[in-house]
Amino acid sequence: MEKNENATFEEAMEKLEQIVGALEEGNVPLEKAISLFQEGMNLSNVCHEKLKSVEGKMDQIVEENGEIKRFSVQEDEV
Repeated sequence: MEKNENATFEEAMEKLEQIVGALEEGNVPLEKAISLFQEGMNLSNVCHEKLKSVEGKMDQIVEENGEIKRFSVQEDEV
């Protein structure tokens, strides 16, 4: 398994999409499916952490009238 922590958000998402596609096809041996699932969970965590980092950096943005407004990323419900 490669070091996903060093991947960009886009690279991690692309790899995660590939893993989901492979698992959805169902043509993967059980041991490989478990390994892919674990890597997918790792990639999901990497993406989540990268998004939280961006949210922290954009925590406050200045509106046109000069007021500071808290920035929040809304997550999709599963």
